Amino acid sequence: MLLPAKAEVARQLRRYRAWERAMLAAPADHTVRATFEDAGYTLCVLMGKRCAREAADAAERYLRIPLAAYLREQDERPHLTATGRRGPPRSRRWRFLAGR
Repeated sequence: MLLPAKAEVARQLRRYRAWERAMLAAPADHTVRATFEDAGYTLCVLMGKRCAREAADAAERYLRIPLAAYLREQDERPHLTATGRRGPPRSRRWRFLAGR
């Protein structure tokens, strides 16, 4: 598993939090909102998460705990297995083919 440098994670997390505060102070400012969303996206990519809030939480946890503990924690999480596209269940498949 490749992990980002802790210094880079800390820098991006600070950037995300700063823009979060700016966005909360001026929610109607489209430039601030776009920059905040960009900072969130960068953090998502860096931490491998789909949601900026999850990425920020993961970054804080990554910076707070030792690397070995973080890796153990990641290994204990359930992994989704990739499944390809499958057809209908066999019972329906035969009915479909018999109807032709």
